[in-house]
Amino acid sequence: MSVATFNPAGITATTAAVRHIGRQMALSGRPYLRLGVKQAGCNGYMYTLDHLDEPGADDQAFPVDDGLALYVRRDDLALVRGTEVDLVTEGLNSILKFKNPNAAAHCGCGESFSLNAGAPDSPPANH
Repeated sequence: MSVATFNPAGITATTAAVRHIGRQMALSGRPYLRLGVKQAGCNGYMYTLDHLDEPGADDQAFPVDDGLALYVRRDDLALVRGTEVDLVTEGLNSILKFKNPNAAAHCGCGESFSLNAGAPDSPPANH
């Protein structure tokens, strides 16, 4: 597994994830993708991916490959800082997985996570 762009302070994606995200963005017809977090799931927080026509004023861009960036709202940044996005294939199924250094635990299905003791524990704004 290789990471397309190394950015220790931000968000990274593997080559497989970049290809997958690029295909999904082309299908959506929207040129921007936001990685977000909302309070949900059995562990506290859940990742969201939103296709956008334009990034918001509070979005920060993280280039993950030439011509492709993921956007994160500044309010969510502390919860996902350092996350690597990967495309994992098991049998016939493929799914984006988020390797988040701020996560202390994940639920059994991998849909939600809880935070490490030192990570911010306030809910993201506007979610």
